[in-house]
Amino acid sequence: MTSQAGRPFLYVIVCAAGIADGVTRLIGAARERDWEVGVIATPVAMGGFFDTAAVEELTGRPIRSAWRSPADPRPFPPPDAVVVAPATFNTVNKWAAGLADTLAVGTLCEAAGMDVPIAVLPCVADALAAHPAYRESLVRLRGMGVRFSEPYAGPPGEDGGRPGFAWESALDLLERPQPRQVWT
Repeated sequence: MTSQAGRPFLYVIVCAAGIADGVTRLIGAARERDWEVGVIATPVAMGGFFDTAAVEELTGRPIRSAWRSPADPRPFPPPDAVVVAPATFNTVNKWAAGLADTLAVGTLCEAAGMDVPIAVLPCVADALAAHPAYRESLVRLRGMGVRFSEPYAGPPGEDGGRPGFAWESALDLLERPQPRQVWT
């Protein structure tokens, strides 16, 4: 546990998907399970995909999206766990390839190297999920011990509604025992 308050610290990585506006459900559920939460968003997600003011109020912390300068203090303690929700095609593929060109992806690359538990809630269109690079990225990340939920099946039903995004399932994934990975 690394939080100064004695509670475990959870990083929530938010990507640019239309359902990102529901991330406050995940944050609320994490706080109910006694997590402190810090949010890191991709630069595109910061462009109106979720209510940044509501997230900052709920966490009591600023959202991070850009690298800090070396002289700036670290705004969050090291993570005890990380959740990526919603996880997009772009972020999953860049992370698996080790392309740390944003704070969000760089944080994921570091967390995997620190053996921090990571849970991912994918939100990827079926056509993109069928791409060979995405399938290979899932294999690589799973091999690193990353825990994935079932992909979000978001096409509208007959009534025009969409199934709910299972925000809280990310926390369940973190609580599931995971065999230790051997890095080669």
